[in-house]
Amino acid sequence: MTRDTKTQIGALAALLVCVLTSMTLATGLTAIQGREKLVATDRAEEGQPWEVSAGIAMGAFRGIFVNFLWIRANAMKEDGKYFDAIELASAITRLQPRFPRVWVFHAWNMAYNISVMTQTEQERWNWVNAGIRLLRDKAIPANPNDILLHKELGWIFMHKIGGYTDDANAYYKRQLAQEWTIVLGPPPPRTAADRDREHRIKVMADWLSLIADAPARLEDVFAANPAAAALADKIKALGIKLDEELLGRYEMHRASKGSMYRADYLAALKERRKVETEPSPMERFAELVDDAGNEEAWKALLPTIRKRLLIDQYKMDPDRMVRYTRKFGPIDWRHHGSHGLYWSHTGVENGFVRITKDNRRDFDTLNTDRITVQSLQELFRTGEVYFDFFASMIGQYTLWIGAPDGHFVRAYGDLIDSEVRQRSWADQLDARGYSPLTAGYENFLRDSICFFYRRGDYAEAEHWLGKLRTYGGLNVNDPDRRHNTTLPLNEFVEAELNDRLTSPNVAVAMVVGALTGAYTSGLLAGNQDLFTNQFEYAKRAHKYFMEQQRKSVIVSKDYVRMDQMEPDFRVQAGVILVNVLTSVSVDDAKALYDRCPNDLKQFAYDVLQARFQEQMDARPEGTGGEKFSEVFPEPKGMDQFRTAFRKYLESRQQGRTDVELR
Repeated sequence: MTRDTKTQIGALAALLVCVLTSMTLATGLTAIQGREKLVATDRAEEGQPWEVSAGIAMGAFRGIFVNFLWIRANAMKEDGKYFDAIELASAITRLQPRFPRVWVFHAWNMAYNISVMTQTEQERWNWVNAGIRLLRDKAIPANPNDILLHKELGWIFMHKIGGYTDDANAYYKRQLAQEWTIVLGPPPPRTAADRDREHRIKVMADWLSLIADAPARLEDVFAANPAAAALADKIKALGIKLDEELLGRYEMHRASKGSMYRADYLAALKERRKVETEPSPMERFAELVDDAGNEEAWKALLPTIRKRLLIDQYKMDPDRMVRYTRKFGPIDWRHHGSHGLYWSHTGVENGFVRITKDNRRDFDTLNTDRITVQSLQELFRTGEVYFDFFASMIGQYTLWIGAPDGHFVRAYGDLIDSEVRQRSWADQLDARGYSPLTAGYENFLRDSICFFYRRGDYAEAEHWLGKLRTYGGLNVNDPDRRHNTTLPLNEFVEAELNDRLTSPNVAVAMVVGALTGAYTSGLLAGNQDLFTNQFEYAKRAHKYFMEQQRKSVIVSKDYVRMDQMEPDFRVQAGVILVNVLTSVSVDDAKALYDRCPNDLKQFAYDVLQARFQEQMDARPEGTGGEKFSEVFPEPKGMDQFRTAFRKYLESRQQGRTDVELR
């Protein structure tokens, strides 16, 4: 056999090995590509940028071309050419929709870089929302099991909207609350029974279940309920679509009934009349809402519209929302922490299908879990939302106050003990001796203890102090912990609060907790001294925080970044009083109202009237029930108060930061 023949045989053998290896690898790669949905686009569409058509035409060289585009887009971002970078990033997402990092790059540019270049709060919100929609509506549906995309979406909710770094963060919070009041409706009001955690969770889960269990199609609703079909026809005849437009108008009209702006609203409806003697379309819609004969039809129609909106537009699973409510606590979806929690935890759950023993380190479950934990922490700190939806809809200044919700304290510890620490390579105590998750949990427990103590719930405060003392997973790096955790409860709280009231989270918790304690443990219990002590503490803490942290930002001397409480203490105290009065029984509300100073009664009267008057006055004579005016007499000076309060809200709308309600 000649040398050439041997060479040819060797080359042929090598070729066969390469072909067989290629076939084996191709089969495996194709399986991975299908399983992970790593499919590039192969079809040009009219109106797409030239880069898309060029990339598709390049076939196998597309990867090199995309790398070039990626380098170019990143250079544009570094040069501050954000809009050009977005156009290029859009082209890359069309060429490689399964490439998560380009979606993140694109969304980050809009939510962070471009938003802060705009001039108004509305413009900023539009760009932040554009970043959210890009990830939620396009990126995640194309990559449903990618953890990174879920993490980044949760981060935008928690950091951009929930944090304080953006000058317009308070505006973002109000816009999100407005949006989700329309999508789901206002959550069930709290009652005295809702002080029990399990009861409140059931109330919120049952409320969401009405949507989750609703028929998936309007056709099914109409077939089962002819009255709903007739109502839908009347609505469409008014030119209103059966989508978020209908929900917005419905919630706006319902909310107007308890608003000081109702007269203005009704006057505006009349101004839309084409003929003075004929009602305007919006007046006819209001009649449909107010007609008691339509009540059951509305109950059948609205849940399905809300369900379709959640699934089709918001890409959210109503059943998952119910499950998370039962798992974590009474989630209020008007709050940014709810969405941070939903998307981060969904990302981890969906990402499990891609994680194996060998590739576990390639998936960022740790930082995604941390967003879930931070979301629970934020729901504790500000998860009980007070929000004036109607004022927001008519363009007035809107009160958004997030009060601490103690129902989320347990969920934090349960989550890190049962799930997160087991998934975290950085929190294995036997291997590292220190757990960042535990350090965060310890600080969280300390804040929780202080809140419950200031609220007057000493038993709950003692319970969590006992947890802090005995928790087996605590880090051992703090030599002072043993000493300060063995202090009596009151001394422990005072030691914790030293030099911490400049923190917005601590300040809000302490002011709200002290006011709540003043009203419940003080006035309601008949303890005037405790009321005075707690009320004055809240007043001092509020003043200290405002003096230390209420600073105007560089971009506008009229805007305050750290405005997490109303600057006028009376407004803050009045709002918390309203929350307490509407969450207790009528008998307790009467006792509390009777003992309140007149200036605080003024904040509560109109809300109580909207909540209870119709029900109380409708009781037949002789049944023993008192009329509303007998239980809650109108405070002195209400007309003057309403005028002054409207002026206060108008001044806040204009951005003034030195107003005071007198």
